[in-house]
Amino acid sequence: MNNVQSRSLIFKVILTGAIGLIALFCLAPVLWQVLTSLKTGQEILAIPNRYWPQHYTLDNYTVLFTDRPFLRYILNSGFVSLASTGLCLSIGTPAAYALARLRLWGQQFILAGILVVTLFPYVLLFLGLLEILQALKLGNNYLALIVPYTAINLPLTILVMRSFFQQLPQDLEDAAQVDGYSTWQMLTQILLPMTTPALVTTGILAFIFSWNEFIFALTFITQDDLKTIPVAAAQLSGATVFDVPYGPIAAATVLGTFPLVLLVLFFQRQIVQGLTAGAVKG
Repeated sequence: MNNVQSRSLIFKVILTGAIGLIALFCLAPVLWQVLTSLKTGQEILAIPNRYWPQHYTLDNYTVLFTDRPFLRYILNSGFVSLASTGLCLSIGTPAAYALARLRLWGQQFILAGILVVTLFPYVLLFLGLLEILQALKLGNNYLALIVPYTAINLPLTILVMRSFFQQLPQDLEDAAQVDGYSTWQMLTQILLPMTTPALVTTGILAFIFSWNEFIFALTFITQDDLKTIPVAAAQLSGATVFDVPYGPIAAATVLGTFPLVLLVLFFQRQIVQGLTAGAVKG
């Protein structure tokens, strides 16, 4: 083995070790939550800490579904997230196509406004949204979350989809118009299938935001059977005021994260394509 090969082997070993350490560092909190959710109450409070449970138990998960309607919370989060994501894509995609292909009056000001809204901290909209919801009497209603989530995710959806539409060749649309396609048919039957990675990427980003959002869900929804997972997990209580149910909280965290992990793993190829498209132009 010459010096070049030995150096290459050493570099690969060091790189593999560094990647493994980074992955372990990132996954350590997740692993800790999973292990905590499988421990008994005595093992969780044991001093010194027991990193690996001696007796695995699913009681923490059972408590969530017996003492609280946790399945209802999961369905609430799923419905709100899917509805807001669907609305976001349904409204944002045609708007992005119009901004990419049509010459609109004041288009630059429109894009600047969308960019400013994207960078604006959504928490600062809290008081204004609260006044609007009170005036419309939408408290304790799914629309109290679906409409704000859609509005918050819409600017990012428009910007991402617009960049994808701009990368598509204009010749495709010209040929479709010659074949008699209307604008809507051209968008739905030709362009959208070509922008699937962008749709998946923006859809998953919108879904994750809606699934994890806490402040709006805590304030706008006070009825127990309408609460979402983040609020329900934060409001878990023990038998007494001073009893913190670490096990059920960890189990609720795992259950709330597991669907997102499955979603990302299932669409990982489209996500990578959506995030890297346009990064290199040849």
